[in-house]
Amino acid sequence: MKRKSWHLDRRTFLKGMGAVCMLPYLESMGMDKLSRFATGQAPKRLCFLYFPNGVSIVGDDNPAARDWNWFPHTEGRDYTLNKSLKPLEPFRDDFSILGGLSHPLSRQVLGHIAGDTWLTAGDLRGSAYLNNISVDQVAARHLSKYTRIPFLSLSTDGGVGYKSRASTLSYDSRGVAIPSEHRQREIFERYFSPNGGGTTAERRKSLQKGKKIVDLVLEDSKSLKNKLGYNDRSKLDEYMTSLNRVEEQVIRNEKWLDVPLKEFDASKLNLNPDASVDPEAYLRSTIDLMVLGFQLDLTRVMTFMMAREDGMGLGDNFPKLALNLSGHHSISHDKTTGHSERWGQYDQWLTRQFAYFLEQMKNTQDEHGSLLDNTIVLYGSACSSTHNANNCPLVLAGGKNMGLKHGSYTTFDPDHVYLSNLFVSMLNTVGLPTTSFADSTGPLPAIFPS
Repeated sequence: MKRKSWHLDRRTFLKGMGAVCMLPYLESMGMDKLSRFATGQAPKRLCFLYFPNGVSIVGDDNPAARDWNWFPHTEGRDYTLNKSLKPLEPFRDDFSILGGLSHPLSRQVLGHIAGDTWLTAGDLRGSAYLNNISVDQVAARHLSKYTRIPFLSLSTDGGVGYKSRASTLSYDSRGVAIPSEHRQREIFERYFSPNGGGTTAERRKSLQKGKKIVDLVLEDSKSLKNKLGYNDRSKLDEYMTSLNRVEEQVIRNEKWLDVPLKEFDASKLNLNPDASVDPEAYLRSTIDLMVLGFQLDLTRVMTFMMAREDGMGLGDNFPKLALNLSGHHSISHDKTTGHSERWGQYDQWLTRQFAYFLEQMKNTQDEHGSLLDNTIVLYGSACSSTHNANNCPLVLAGGKNMGLKHGSYTTFDPDHVYLSNLFVSMLNTVGLPTTSFADSTGPLPAIFPS
């Protein structure tokens, strides 16, 4: 078929994009001597870690498996951690367990779909995909003025997945999924590269080249838009939004070009983990990069999707590889004898990875003390059990220097207090005055400073 004059050469298009997307993001540093916003105050950070498919919920009719129930059996400060959360015991004063919270609109959809709304509270009940901006992106708008990059969106699978089975937790102001990153070595070389890819002069030249490529692609895209149908225009709009983010980062990189590197030791990082051999090493490799990123104040907002919903992607195989169990999705649907214990064993394994994150954050210091004390961390899932998007399992950790009071298990009235209330309190606590987020009914009436 003869190619019309306005048809795009896809190879050229992707080559141009590759030159932009693969530009190395430059090395991090301690205090931002470039920015007018640097005040010497301790940074305030947000971090979200997600796991799919819900948790082991054991009813009173199964006393033999009672100790594998994810949630404690009693509220308050005197609760006892069951086996699923037992790895968190050393950090009891650094976290709170939250019960009863969920997104009301997500309660009415198949549980796996709710994963798309964990940080958004979007409405996915009908055929239309009415997702919202995610809370991490609201925070990134405010906190990005302090850091080299606005946020890090990480996962085990990368990209965006697809609607209702996303592989990212982050959504822009239109509710469109933002791609996550998952290749540890590429993440390190892009964001943490000690030499930034060459001398300052070489990097400046590379950035200028990148800016020119972005400008050319944007110009061509705008002229092309008028010749496309509705569906193609929508796709092009999504692409141009992503390209605008690239352009913003190129400009940001140029502004930070002369900021000196803060020294760090990367000798213990495992940048080539094999998820098919050692899933624990795979997850902890990403966790180590997250901790380093916070230590360097590279960004103050991170998300990590530890696995995808509905048995998709790498994470579904982790129970087989780590514990000789069936796949995670299969475990969540298993009704045979002993299924609560098997599910609980994997819940416990995931908790160990989260406990490792808390340990590294608590024991890693910057000039303001423990990273954990200046970071609010939310760990959890969008479902209590595999298809039940009520009573989300949630652990809130860190933030002691921001006034958070931990050490208790608290349940909230699901008819009046929503998961979005937690987001309102988190945003306020990191310095972003917020009265509402999505369907919130106010701030969370506990844990946070009044």
